[in-house]
Amino acid sequence: MKNLLDGIEEILLMGPGPSCVPEEVYKALSKKTLGHLDPYFLEIMEELKDMLRKMMNTKNNLTIPISGTGSAGMETSFVNLIEPGDRVLILLNGVFGMRMQDVATRLGAHVDVLEFPWGKSVIPEVVEKKVKENSYKIVAVVHAETSTGVRNPVDEIGDILGDSETIYLVDSVTGLGGIEVRMDDWNIDVLYSGTQKCLSCPPGLAPLSFSDRAMAKLNARKTKVPNWYLDLTMIANYWGQNRVYHHTAPVNMLYGLYQALFLILEEGPENVFRRHLDAHKMLVAGLEEIGLKMLVEEKWRLPMLNAVCTPDNKDELSIRRRLRSEHKIEIGGGLGPLSGKIWRIGLMGHTARQENVSRLLRALKSVLS
Repeated sequence: MKNLLDGIEEILLMGPGPSCVPEEVYKALSKKTLGHLDPYFLEIMEELKDMLRKMMNTKNNLTIPISGTGSAGMETSFVNLIEPGDRVLILLNGVFGMRMQDVATRLGAHVDVLEFPWGKSVIPEVVEKKVKENSYKIVAVVHAETSTGVRNPVDEIGDILGDSETIYLVDSVTGLGGIEVRMDDWNIDVLYSGTQKCLSCPPGLAPLSFSDRAMAKLNARKTKVPNWYLDLTMIANYWGQNRVYHHTAPVNMLYGLYQALFLILEEGPENVFRRHLDAHKMLVAGLEEIGLKMLVEEKWRLPMLNAVCTPDNKDELSIRRRLRSEHKIEIGGGLGPLSGKIWRIGLMGHTARQENVSRLLRALKSVLS
């Protein structure tokens, strides 16, 4: 019987995720499995919480990784806070804003949407006008919109919501680890991310943090959280002092996240952010030399997710396939209204290195010619 795992090639992952994984993280994943209530594993859990707080710049007690991908972080955030009839505002300028809308609607919320053009940022003044006209239980936005390469001004929106009772919910799946996140300073009540982007750990965990105000809303629910597996009232007891069993934690994935965070903190977050930005600038300059244009204006571009307009005379899918087959490089295509119109080039985490940018630019020149 042929083992297909023997045929896996080493691919340079420069798409919208997952990103390349450092060897140290692979080694951590292969460590001997401990029980999920083993005393030494509990020490690792405690350190993990502290490292996540440092990355998010928060003092929130409930700062943990959820067992599941970044989408599980989204689902956890909404399912714990929304009760039927709650009024929710989604700030939408890409696929993941649409997913927020879908999740909130399924939970019976009264959902309003402020939609902005894909490839453009959310405009704080428009948000301010909307929240003055209506009272919302939750306002939600994507920090780093993976589908477009746009960085939304979550800090400015936080200033607008700071004096209100509204819960401010932010998706930073692509942001955390690649650009600064200051959860407490930006008045963010709920923040979630994913391991497979700028944290450079395989997909499977969703770092998440709830403020005291968000926890108060959760604890004041009139109805049970409708999803048992993602019910934070029970998960918090496993990650807290009581260590009450809820579900079997993915032990080795937590080893991997521990090592990934360890590497970022050892390098220094500011140095990591600078490395992402330097790789981004090098990529943009190289793309311009080839004659390719960026979708997003410079002010709102993400360094880790680059949306590049495809040439009119080229089949964008065939270019991506040739990069994968001939050069062992993966990049992504567009989604929704941007399908067939852009490439999404990821410079996330361990991938964000100038030698990788050089390799991609050489490969692109080859296939485009």
